[in-house]
Amino acid sequence: MVVPVTARPTDAVRLARAYLSRVAEPFPAALAALVAEVGPITAAELVRDGDVSPSVASQTSARRAEERVHEDLELIGKRGGRLVVPEDDEWPRWPFVALGGVAAQRCGGEPLALWVRGPHDLADVTDKAVAIVGSRAASGYGEHVAGEFAYGLAEAGVTVVSGAAYGIDGAAHRGALGAGGLTVAVLACGVDFAYPAGHQGLLGRIAREGLIVSEYPPGMTPARHRFLTRNRLIAALGGGTVVVEAGRRSGAKNTAAITLALGRPLMVVPGPVTSASSLGCHDLLRDGQAVSVSSVAEIVESVGRFGDDLATEPAEKESELGAPQGEAMRVYEALGKRCGVSDEVVSVESGVPLERVRALLPELELARLASQVDGGWQKLEVR
Repeated sequence: MVVPVTARPTDAVRLARAYLSRVAEPFPAALAALVAEVGPITAAELVRDGDVSPSVASQTSARRAEERVHEDLELIGKRGGRLVVPEDDEWPRWPFVALGGVAAQRCGGEPLALWVRGPHDLADVTDKAVAIVGSRAASGYGEHVAGEFAYGLAEAGVTVVSGAAYGIDGAAHRGALGAGGLTVAVLACGVDFAYPAGHQGLLGRIAREGLIVSEYPPGMTPARHRFLTRNRLIAALGGGTVVVEAGRRSGAKNTAAITLALGRPLMVVPGPVTSASSLGCHDLLRDGQAVSVSSVAEIVESVGRFGDDLATEPAEKESELGAPQGEAMRVYEALGKRCGVSDEVVSVESGVPLERVRALLPELELARLASQVDGGWQKLEVR
């Protein structure tokens, strides 16, 4: 669903989305489809009345009588936070484009709303971001690498996204903060809930200097299934994902799989062959699903979209965002000049995997470098 950008949504829209964010457990596909069809205000009214399809009822009937909208908004306001909705200018449209893809839908789509704490604009902060994830039971090597990479990315103006867990996540957040940079913590509970408890101080600092984000309304406690659901937001808000350490059954491998489904670059840090903490990373490398990175420069190059991320000559045609680079350049050059070509043709011509092509084409369109026409995709001549 393409939401018109407005300076400020009406109070009725915000109240409706606040209600819907509590009434269903993310990600509620049937409810999201209803919102896309009739809008959030009507959808909220239908859910309250129980006048919905069986599929929507199965997602909302248990909580539809929970009228805590004003309480939730008052509580988040007292904690220095706010509810960000798709109708806001602050909504991260670019990062969430990929959640509309067919492959990505298996992981869950765009959230109905986001509860946010922190002083920064969410769209601005996530315009150039990298996710760093890994094992909770991290080694000293893993925590050192995560912290160093996060520090270097922050110095380069890249936001570090992670999940605030012990181990790699915490090291990544601390590294970014240590460089005076920006970091986003995506939680599997309400943003007023310090989880894990040992990171209460870290989360307090992130709320003051970065952003804390969650789909879950205030007071919602963490649960195992919620960690898997929130992983899609970590992957979506990052322009690519770096797995620093991961065992074979690590939750970081779930984030890695979602990253691939979104068509985003997946990077891993190789570890000692004797380390159980790196077995998952080595599996991803051996299967050809990820690329190895050993420096901040390699990460920036892997996730670079446009501009100065690569030290190469600019393309012949440029947009306000700069010239496309890497795979984006190959996709751009494969577009038709006088008529549209299908994404399958672009994939063959550019040599870029089809899912990655489908993720990059909307980005090129947003950058006014491509246009979707009747015959497929056409290159725009930008001067």
